[in-house]
Amino acid sequence: MSEPKHSINATGLADILERVLDKGIVIAGDIKIQIADIDLLTIKIRLLVASVDKAMEMGINWWQEDTYLSTKAREKELMQQQDDLKARLEKLEAFNKTI
Repeated sequence: MSEPKHSINATGLADILERVLDKGIVIAGDIKIQIADIDLLTIKIRLLVASVDKAMEMGINWWQEDTYLSTKAREKELMQQQDDLKARLEKLEAFNKTI
């Protein structure tokens, strides 16, 4: 019996996906709306498809600083807020002592 064709296609697709993630691919486009040579709207679209390792190798790591995606970034933000509140409280207490 011959092997089904869909598994060959799946293997080919997996190879292509592996290459794309390994090397990375950038898709870029701009949409501009003008009337009488006056720009009304410009939308820049950039899409990067790459593995996490490849993205970090390229210096792209925004997800590590995004508080919605990273618990470490959220903890860092909360610690900063806590420090800010402590400083404000200390200022208020110092002000109240002078009154």
